[in-house]
Amino acid sequence: MGLKVLLINFKMVIVTFIFGFSMVLSGCAPAVMKPSPEVYRETPREADEFEENAEKPGLSPRALAALQLTEQGRMFLENNQPDDAIGILERALNLNPNNGRNYYYLAEAWLMKWNVGQAAEFNRLAEIYLKDDSEWRYRVRLQRERIKEQDQ
Repeated sequence: MGLKVLLINFKMVIVTFIFGFSMVLSGCAPAVMKPSPEVYRETPREADEFEENAEKPGLSPRALAALQLTEQGRMFLENNQPDDAIGILERALNLNPNNGRNYYYLAEAWLMKWNVGQAAEFNRLAEIYLKDDSEWRYRVRLQRERIKEQDQ
């Protein structure tokens, strides 16, 4: 009986110590966190692009699946879920590595996560793959400017 009480008291001391230690460590967090970057906002035209592209004749099942994944990734960005967007967009890239919009959206996701290096790299790739589309070239340029601003 005495040993049982001693073990219970010992467990209580350990639990109290761990709880107290974790409370002390939680006070080490910085008082001011960085403000989150501007949430991704789609342009009115983007919402209709999936339907336009999906209806193109001659799309392979692989290309259609990649377009669907790109749309899912874009929606995750719209809902401020960059981690989910990154996973989906990487799958889309595996299916269709020539779709520059995937690189653009991946740059957006990394920008939302404050990872300027990754954002800049995907922006560079988006610029390569979207060089023939003037509207997307403009978007890529604006994105590059936002990346530079966040880097400062």
